[in-house]
Amino acid sequence: MEITEIQCQSILTRAGGYLHEVCSHSLNPYIGCGFGRSACGVGCYVRHNAWLTKGRDWGGFVEVKMNAPEVYLKTWEGEKRWANRRQQPFAVFFSSSTEPWQAVEKRYRLTRRLLEAMRACPPEELILQTHTTAMLDDIHLVAELSQHCRLRVHVSIEGDTERLPGLPPPPATVAGRVELLRQLSSAGIVAVACLSPLYPMKNPASFFEQIAQAGASAVVIDHFIEGDGTREGSRTWKTDLPRSMETVDPESTRLAYRDRIAAIAQKYLPVGISAAGFAGHYSKY
Repeated sequence: MEITEIQCQSILTRAGGYLHEVCSHSLNPYIGCGFGRSACGVGCYVRHNAWLTKGRDWGGFVEVKMNAPEVYLKTWEGEKRWANRRQQPFAVFFSSSTEPWQAVEKRYRLTRRLLEAMRACPPEELILQTHTTAMLDDIHLVAELSQHCRLRVHVSIEGDTERLPGLPPPPATVAGRVELLRQLSSAGIVAVACLSPLYPMKNPASFFEQIAQAGASAVVIDHFIEGDGTREGSRTWKTDLPRSMETVDPESTRLAYRDRIAAIAQKYLPVGISAAGFAGHYSKY
């Protein structure tokens, strides 16, 4: 792993493309991701961003934006005005192209320092996205910040399958991430389970009942088709993920599979689909 300390000129990126309906800004404390060689890295759309990777192997580098909290404090007011002039809430997605609580966070505590900066100067809405249970290190800070803005935590859990054939293990177990949902909910934090990308499932009814009992307020279901930034999932079809999914259930690589799983999920929780779900728009039948 190549770790580089850098200084950034900006930290709040005005949202476009897929994120346009989700938030006004994205925030990424790191460039690159230490989980790039784990299961979530296989289907990660960011690995296809040549401007960001610069020819480097995804999962082999992390750049640490050392001055990110200071830059946030200098720019948050102007970016809030920019969003509000467009009749949008100042809504920050943290993070869209890296894991805030990856391994280097234990050394640099950059995510923690950004959350502390937000406690002083909060956005109007904050979405925290994680694949790992390391967020528990900062759960009290997240709970405190939730009193200052509309905050929800998206916990990525691809489904009830622990590991797909031929793929590396995930950053955290399914059970560990369900427990994270439970602890977040117990702390009064709005927690959402995100099946992104959706894996083939063994017993979806049992799984959705389990996460509902853990206190999840909703579930987002995002298939790699339409979910990787291309209409037909062409980026993901170039990776090993679809072939691995097909070995478990050939139907799972079709968009109709997402809709079938969503219909089951709606018996237990409000359900959001893809970008609308990440934006907090759910339906319950």
